[in-house]
Amino acid sequence: MYGWTGKILRIDLTHSSFTVEEPPASLYESYIGGTGLAGHYLRNFITLPYDHPDMPLLLFTGPLVSTKSPASGRMSIMSRSPQTSAVCDASVGGRFGTQIKKAGFDGVIISGASNAWRGVSINDGSVTFADAEAIRGESTSRVAERVNAASTAVVGPAAENGVLFASIVTDGHYCAGRGGLGLVMAAKKLKYIAVNGSGAPGVFDEDELAKAREDIFRLAAASPALKGALGISEFGTGALYDLMHSRRMMPTDNFRATRFEAAPSMNAHEYAQRYQTKKTGCAGCHILCKKRGAGGQLIPEFETMSHFSALIGNSDIDAVVEANRICNEAGMDTISAASTIACHLELTGGSISPAGLVDILNDIAASRGIGVELKAGSYRYAKKLGRPELSMSVKMLELPAYDPRGAYGMALAYATSTRGGCHLRAYPISHEILRKPVATDRFTFSGKARIIKIAEDMNAVIDSLTACKFLFFAASLEEYARAFHGVTGVTATAHDLLRAGERIYYNERAMNAMNGFIADDDDLPPRFFADSGTGGDGIDVRPIPRGDFLRARSDYYKIRGLDENGMPTEQKCGELGIPWKRS
Repeated sequence: MYGWTGKILRIDLTHSSFTVEEPPASLYESYIGGTGLAGHYLRNFITLPYDHPDMPLLLFTGPLVSTKSPASGRMSIMSRSPQTSAVCDASVGGRFGTQIKKAGFDGVIISGASNAWRGVSINDGSVTFADAEAIRGESTSRVAERVNAASTAVVGPAAENGVLFASIVTDGHYCAGRGGLGLVMAAKKLKYIAVNGSGAPGVFDEDELAKAREDIFRLAAASPALKGALGISEFGTGALYDLMHSRRMMPTDNFRATRFEAAPSMNAHEYAQRYQTKKTGCAGCHILCKKRGAGGQLIPEFETMSHFSALIGNSDIDAVVEANRICNEAGMDTISAASTIACHLELTGGSISPAGLVDILNDIAASRGIGVELKAGSYRYAKKLGRPELSMSVKMLELPAYDPRGAYGMALAYATSTRGGCHLRAYPISHEILRKPVATDRFTFSGKARIIKIAEDMNAVIDSLTACKFLFFAASLEEYARAFHGVTGVTATAHDLLRAGERIYYNERAMNAMNGFIADDDDLPPRFFADSGTGGDGIDVRPIPRGDFLRARSDYYKIRGLDENGMPTEQKCGELGIPWKRS
């Protein structure tokens, strides 16, 4: 095979053993890799509790990983979410995916559970198991330092202490954050996975790959959003901070407002000046969207930057950096952590100081004091206090830093996302705010149902190849179809890839249906239909029209091939080659 290694590593923690599987080529062509292949292997176990020994933790690369295809250093981690009970995956950067591919595998399936804390080391084709009891309770960076491998995936104290939004941290600060994947790993008593690889996948046509690579580089260089003076390469994802502020859609005070008065002093430029930032990024990437301060500080991503400031009413920039550090070291999702704190502040009528923010995050990670309640996430916490509507979440997953009243495509995308309140399944911000590939009216649902469906399919492909979504601000599946053929030798048009993406996403909808998710779960918190945002500067941020939203959701169901209740159909499953299993 070209691109793919043709081998998947299966690790059984119960018996400290491993085997190697060689799937048929047809499976690769149907599900590509990354999220697609992981979803295929998750399907038969999706109804099990997340902490059942048979529930797999899946770490999958794609065919473009460890090749010269641009931004190809990513991987997907997938399982059933402890936080939402829905299907959950995360696209993770760093070096881990590249090292897995160099070790000779397209993916790793981890099942079983140890009776004591263990570590797993993958060295090319061999696997060794180590006692990790001595490093129980240690931070993610400390574990990575002690293991000293080419790449590591680690859980921190938060996962050990039962935080439902615990993350898996690769290479010190690349996080599989959403949905509690770290808790799945901790349930297996697996503290770390280390990998060292020395091989390289075969490439079918180096010249064709080089031409596709050149086209993608040219398009990226011409993109203001990526390589412009105020773009992501220069300022990281924090470049979006001013945009959300100016468009009056920055979630503030637990989404009660959409404008944060302190925002001009909390933007990416301020971080760059204060910390003298330098560029870094994932293996195989030339955008380098990660930023580090001259003193080694990790500069937060946009969602973290926004939620630890506007969402909780904090105007101390150093406190945002410290909150980000605590979450990385403990292994917690920053979006859910900040959103849960914001919900707590609204419920109690309180405010928070920089010192108080540090204390409450440490309490959550350690499961002590108020952290015992907050570690369950905002929905369970608010429901326990009789106010579930104050949790700004979809399917119990907290919303990121885009207020849906300011972008109706985003509102629909949040609702239909298979993993819950997620901006990355469709990312309509690209056209509603960044105007890529074309501008759409952000205050209408007109045409959005079809746009969201196509974008979900496309992003499923991106997460299966696996590539970086940011490059698709400039490039398209046409360029990546050529890269895909150059790497694998498999002829596929952009339309063929989209069809695979439809299969991958529909499989996720089917898995959620098997766990009882219905149309009522494809909805937003009532606040967005009842309350206005913060208008001004000629922008009127009105409540989302409920009727228009429901019509758009109904249109989406039809276009997606679901029934009127949002459920998969036997006919569509057959059309896509997905096993039919009614919930």
